[in-house]
Amino acid sequence: MEDKLNILLCEDDENLGMLLREYLQAKGYNAELFPDGDAGYKAFIKNKYDICVFDVMMPKKDGFTLAKEIRAINSDVPIMFLTAKNLKDDIFEGFKIGADDYITKPFSMEELTLRMEAILRRVQGKKNREVAVYNIGKFTFDAKKQILSIGEKSTKLTTKESELLNLLCAHQNEILQRDFALKSIWIDDNYFNARSMDVYITKLRKHLKDDDSVEIINIHGKGYKLIAPEAE
Repeated sequence: MEDKLNILLCEDDENLGMLLREYLQAKGYNAELFPDGDAGYKAFIKNKYDICVFDVMMPKKDGFTLAKEIRAINSDVPIMFLTAKNLKDDIFEGFKIGADDYITKPFSMEELTLRMEAILRRVQGKKNREVAVYNIGKFTFDAKKQILSIGEKSTKLTTKESELLNLLCAHQNEILQRDFALKSIWIDDNYFNARSMDVYITKLRKHLKDDDSVEIINIHGKGYKLIAPEAE
């Protein structure tokens, strides 16, 4: 049986906090609730958490301050903000601190868990890809060096090209969800970033054209799929 994931939940609204904790526990998580940022920080120092969910406006220590202090000692743990604020400056501040996502109140419990699960998949995928070398048909892709090779030909990819190919390889012969890719690489899934990703998909198709068995196809309304022969 798999160990339950641990969530550090900081919310000063007692009713909302209890509802969130009970809902997350019902979903199979271990959720620990604290009413302010100071208590949350002390808990983080003592225990290991897989993801943090912080309200922004809290007594003693607000969510932004708490996140900064946690980022100073742990740059990897995912952080998600809950807030009634929806001003762009506040959202930008959250992401500058190192937030992985930001959800404004009111929100549905289901949306919260779906966003959390997406973050956790992304973090786990990143860990799995850190030192990966992928075989893509006749190509070899060194994700760390950002080099795509076939025969004697090697191409140094840009960072964005490499990050996108990295995601496609991690989901090889499976659908890479468009929203997931946008938030993983561009953070925001707005129109301009979506168009930018389309441009990079086109560039990757050109890089991969030397092997007819490899292609990147569009899955209408969902995302992309990197098609390549399965390694024997």
